[in-house]
Amino acid sequence: MGETNNNPFKFKLGAQTNVGCVRTNNEDNFVVSADLNAGEWLLPRDCHTVFTLGNKGAMLVVADGMGGLEAGEIASRIAVDTMKEFFSADKITDEIVKDASTIRKYMYEAVVAADNAIKRKSREEKSVKSMGTTLVAAWLFDGYANIIWCGDSRGYLFNPVSGLAQVTKDHSYVQELVDSGRLLPEYAFDHPDNNIITRSLGNPQKAANPDFVRLPLQEGEVILLCTDGLNSMLRDEEIEAVMQETSNEIDTCTKALIQGALDLGGHDNVTVVLCQIVPEENKPSVQDMQQTVSTFTEKERKKPLRKFVLWTVAFVFVLLLACLAWSFSTAWQNKIIQWYEQTVK
Repeated sequence: MGETNNNPFKFKLGAQTNVGCVRTNNEDNFVVSADLNAGEWLLPRDCHTVFTLGNKGAMLVVADGMGGLEAGEIASRIAVDTMKEFFSADKITDEIVKDASTIRKYMYEAVVAADNAIKRKSREEKSVKSMGTTLVAAWLFDGYANIIWCGDSRGYLFNPVSGLAQVTKDHSYVQELVDSGRLLPEYAFDHPDNNIITRSLGNPQKAANPDFVRLPLQEGEVILLCTDGLNSMLRDEEIEAVMQETSNEIDTCTKALIQGALDLGGHDNVTVVLCQIVPEENKPSVQDMQQTVSTFTEKERKKPLRKFVLWTVAFVFVLLLACLAWSFSTAWQNKIIQWYEQTVK
């Protein structure tokens, strides 16, 4: 893999996890690497730090553990550690990043390896026999976000103009009801069984079966990865409203989303990872474009009014000329009549 990188994308990172208002331990885990080539898995101290996408990309991983005692925490930690291992700088070769299919294959292998590692740990230690975890990961590479997931931890894409879009589909019982037409989507949020997942890592009866999506990176957009501790408390339109207000400040946005979940009860651990694609300097941002569209639309709205005023003024002017002409004509008619009468007499 060459060391040159012509990719212009720059980005900011933000992440936070919270135990919530009910749980006593946090079974969520996350890791981020702004530059896989550097091998650092740390959040920047300054949320305003702008990174340039390196030639091996960046990685975001979120996992939501399940199980008794600390088992869920162990499972989610194994999952993120396995992803870190697979995406160490020396493991990412030219063959892996050859095209979209090889990238997907490698990410699939990483998730399967995490699943096997959790199962192996369960067999070795009886105290963590029933542990498992969900996983969602985004590999930002060569102008794309390659997202893989297993379970109901979600990936969203936020655009200040078009809004929020869920780009993953939950592996859950309620989602299956929606897909089969037995439940309307608007009733999914409040369904009593919306915590039942159908795929996960660590399930001894099933092999991990993740899904994958590949999205082009767009300047001004924000990638959001989260555990269901966020989207089980906040509806998508509420998440969108928070991001519309705060997405320009990644740290503020991260904290606001977490706080929103806590304010509504915080029934579960909640984890949020954000990545904002920063617009190039001297190039209009998505927000600027939104303002331009808004201003243009406002001008278009004013055009009919201006046309009405101009036509009204023109009509009044023509009417005034007609009146003057009529008055002038009447005066001359009266003079002619007076001359005729005087001449005849």
